[in-house]
Amino acid sequence: MDETTKWLLKLQYCENITWKDQYLLLKNDPHLTSLSRMSSEEYAHITGRSTQQAALILQNLCSLSTNHLCTSLRELSSTFIPIYHKLYPDQLKRLPQPPWGLFAMGNINLLADETMLAVVGSRNGSQYGKEALQVIIPSLVEKKVSIVSGLARGIDAFSHELALQAGGRTIAVIAGGFKHFYPRENRELAQRISKQGLLLSEYAPDKRPEKWQFPARNRIISGLSKGVLVVQAAKKSGSLITAAFAMEQGIEVFAVPGPIMHPLSEGVHSLIADGAKIVHSADDILVEIKKE
Repeated sequence: MDETTKWLLKLQYCENITWKDQYLLLKNDPHLTSLSRMSSEEYAHITGRSTQQAALILQNLCSLSTNHLCTSLRELSSTFIPIYHKLYPDQLKRLPQPPWGLFAMGNINLLADETMLAVVGSRNGSQYGKEALQVIIPSLVEKKVSIVSGLARGIDAFSHELALQAGGRTIAVIAGGFKHFYPRENRELAQRISKQGLLLSEYAPDKRPEKWQFPARNRIISGLSKGVLVVQAAKKSGSLITAAFAMEQGIEVFAVPGPIMHPLSEGVHSLIADGAKIVHSADDILVEIKKE
């Protein structure tokens, strides 16, 4: 591991470091070599932090041992992929706030898959949603489409499960780190994905998931993918945030219509009214994402 990556890795573990801090530090010194001798005054000048905040951050940063962090990652069978690594997906670099690095557990070669589809929906997904996915996902897997989702209960979990059952590839992007899978009932699923697919997080393994991290990780789910499929979503739903990210990124949005009286159809039907493509079968998706 080169010196730049060592410092970038430390930054991911450092308490109170923000995405903006890292942006400004990298802008000032792309190789991060000055961090080893940076004063709190210099840090404050670069980042706009107070001198007191800067002193605490630098103290925390310098207390971290790269060897210890690398050993901890190996013990978790995980790795750190910095933004400049050849395996870091180019499409994520185009995000307004790309992760400075990705923590990965599983088959990192899946990051090079040409056709990924994000599948998102309600945590309270019903049998209707599961049956819709049972019709769609095996046919997508057959055409070498990798399924990306967020390991949440409901539609996310259904999607990962069905991809694995069909012998396909699946990527789960989580909030928080690998030591704190959420929800707890999906820990066993996470372990299976780590062995048969890939787990990703922009957060160090010891970071507990916080509420704001869930919508933040949705930009990665959509950013990896050639399209986003929404299955069952209420009017105010996190799935609509993922769809909004996709639209901003110029990514195709697909939606499975639902019963008109069901509350989990409201968000989906709203997307369709805004131009999302209606999906009745995998062919409705494949014709768009397999154009090349």
